[in-house]
Parts: sequence; C-alpha cells; structure tokens
Amino acid sequence: MVVLDGTVVSVALPSIQHNLDFSSSSLAWVVNAYLVPFGGLLLLAGRLGDLIGRKRVFIAGLGVFTAASLLCGVSQDPAMLLSSRFVQGIGGAVTSAVTLGMVVTLFPQPKERAKAIGVYSFVQSAGGSLGLLAGGALTQTIGWHWIFFVNVPIGIVAALLAGRVLASEHGVGLGKGTDFVGGLLVTSALMLSVYTIVETPDYGWSSAHTLSSGAAALTLLIAFVARQAKAPHPLLPLRVFRSRNVSAALGIQALMVAGMFSFQFLCVLYLQKVLGFDEIHTGLGIFPVSVSIGALSLGLSPKLIARFGPRAVLLPGLSLIAAGLAALGRVPAGGSYVVDVLPALLPLGIGFGLAMPSLATLAMSAATPRDSGIASGMFNTMQQIGSAFGLAVLSTLANAHTDALLGDGASTTSALTGGYQLAFRIGSGLVAVALLLGATLLRSPTTARRPAAEKKPVAENATR
Repeated sequence: MVVLDGTVVSVALPSIQHNLDFSSSSLAWVVNAYLVPFGGLLLLAGRLGDLIGRKRVFIAGLGVFTAASLLCGVSQDPAMLLSSRFVQGIGGAVTSAVTLGMVVTLFPQPKERAKAIGVYSFVQSAGGSLGLLAGGALTQTIGWHWIFFVNVPIGIVAALLAGRVLASEHGVGLGKGTDFVGGLLVTSALMLSVYTIVETPDYGWSSAHTLSSGAAALTLLIAFVARQAKAPHPLLPLRVFRSRNVSAALGIQALMVAGMFSFQFLCVLYLQKVLGFDEIHTGLGIFPVSVSIGALSLGLSPKLIARFGPRAVLLPGLSLIAAGLAALGRVPAGGSYVVDVLPALLPLGIGFGLAMPSLATLAMSAATPRDSGIASGMFNTMQQIGSAFGLAVLSTLANAHTDALLGDGASTTSALTGGYQLAFRIGSGLVAVALLLGATLLRSPTTARRPAAEKKPVAENATR
C-alpha cells in the first residue's frame, strides 16, 4: 500500500489539477509533500522501532497513513490535500521503516530469510509498476479520490491482522538508546536534502537556492555524524558501517535506484507522449516488468542467494538492468512497443528481480536484533534518496536536451524522444558504476554456500 502510493498518485495528477485548481508550479508538491517527510523520517522511525518495539511502530504508522489517506480523498482545496499528503508521508515512513527489520528478526534461518526478503523485494520493486496500472484504472473509472480511499479498508485490515499475527516485542527501551539531538539533526538533514533535490528542476543545480539548501543539509549531516561518534547511546551506531558489504550495498542501492528511475518515470512519459498510450495502457505496458520481478524475487532469487550468495546473484542482475536501460536509450521517435520497448523491459524486470533481494540481504547482513530497525531504516532511506536524486537529475537533463533539440528545429516527438534517450543512457551509466562498485568492493559472505556445510555434521553424527 505504501509503495503503491509513490506512483499511483502521479497518474492522477492531471485530474487533481483540474478538479482542485492547482497551478502548474504547485502541482509537483502533491508528490513532493509526501516525499519530504517520508525520506526524512525513515532513520528516526527505524530506530524508534528498536527502542519501543517494531510492532508498535508499525501499527502506529499504519494508523497515521490510513487516516491521512482518508483526509486526502475528501480534500476540497490544494492546502488540505498538501497538508494531508505531508501527514501521509509521515505515516508511510513510520510504517515502512521497520518492515525489513521485522522480516530479518521473524525469519532467522538463512533459507527462510531469503524467501521472506524475496517477497519483501517483490513488494518494494513491483509495487511502483502496479501503481501505474491501479492509478490509471481508478482515475479513469471512478475518480482520483479513490486512489486515496482504497487505502482505508486495506490499512484497517492490515492493522487488525498485524495486531493478531505479529508477536509483541518491547524493544531495548528509550533509556538505553535515546538520542533526541541526533534524531533532530538527521531528520532535518534528510528532509532538507530531499527538499533540495526535488526543487532543483525549478531552481537549477547551480542556483543560490539549491547551493544554500544543499550546504545547510550537508552541515546538518556532518553534525549528526559527529554527534553519533560521541553520543553514549547513538541513534545510528557507526559500527554498522564497519561492514564492507553493508556500506557498499547501501551505495550500490542508491545508484541502482537512481538509474532505474529513468525507467520508472521517463518510460511512462515515452509511452504516453510519444507512443500515445493512455493511463491504463501505460500501466499494462509496464506490467511485464512487474511480472518478471515477481517471478525472480518470489521464486528463483532466494534459491540462488542461498546457494551462491548475494554477491554472485547481484552482479548479473545489475548487468541486466544496465543492458535494459541502454536498450531503452535507442528507442526511436516512431517506435513500436513490441519491437522497441518490450525487449528492453524484460531484462530490466529480470535484473531487478535478482538485484533487489541480493541488496536487501547484504544491507541487513550485519544487523543484530537490537539494530535491525535502524538497518531497515537506512536501507529504505537510501532508496528514497536515490529515487529523488535520480528523478531530479535525469528529468532535468532530459528536459534540457529536449529544449535544445526543439531550438535546433526538431519536431516535438523527436525532441522528446531525444531527451528520454539521453536520460536512459545516463541511467544505464549509473547502474554500470554500481556494477563496478559491486565487483570491486563486495565480498562473498562466509555462509553463502551453506547447503554443503549443513550436510557434514549430519554425516558425522551418523558415523558416531
């Protein structure tokens, strides 16, 4: 539900603008008002899960998200919708921050954990594509209000089931890990970082607004790191970054997600503005990616990770993503979906289905039960930062190149296609850098080849 919300709203933006009289400049804040608190609160919410119990934080976040969704659906003016979206972003951050932490603590055995992370990764990655289909269907049939109303029954049922199914946990206690100053610093730094990134298309990367906001965010982040190094109970224990695999996985994830956003955002625009697809057909056009991700994440990837280790599965996945984006970088202005788009989408889906569970496994590999919430928060934070950065950079470059082509006399369709091609190629380059980092920095965990190791003690016992 939370992941769907990231894309389901984008399809409905034209209807929202017409119905509520949004200006063109303020319409983007229907998305940004959600992204800023979501990206800023993930770390703090993850740590709260460790301190007071992940189940409590999860259900509380569900309650906030569900109530805010209802308010979004009944909004009658821009101010009410934007304020409700901000609250919805808070609820989404609190809910999703602890989810991966609960997965790794509920499933301690490697094989079970690999399967659970596969399901989690499928939800995380395929949800965005499914949101396009759901958003188009709801908007065209019964109205944009229902993209928010549909969250209400789902949220209520999920909260009730969570109360019954999830085991209660008390956490380590606020007195053993409270760092309110650190929480204020990192939340302010992350919110300001996301705000700076999402505003760059309007102000430009070299503007005084962007440079001053970016400098302030960097200063707050440096202050937070310094605070964590000295605090008796740090919000984010720096020991987490001593693991080479964890640190590399987080950086790789940010680059991969940034590159993939050229597909998630600009491929939709190509289908609609160049090939003339409507909202529902656009969702159906992206759907093969979701099917591919699901087939890999839910079936093959957990088995491959358990057998060969996450690094060995991640590298081919990143290679396929880079190849798929490079293929999209060659789509023509008079292209065909079956000939030009679909052959690029299939390696994207397969590659993401391999890469996402592997990265989640690596990022959580050093998490202890008392730190799994903050590790989960870090994983989700890097995903949000990568998404915001990718959207800002790639859309800015695509628009600039389109404007340049229009100035040279190109047709609108050719200019749009040229801008999208450039963004796809840059996205492929970002994923290629992630592949290089993975090949050079990651190390195979010692438990990667567990099946063979598990047979030896059995044989010895039988001999005895």
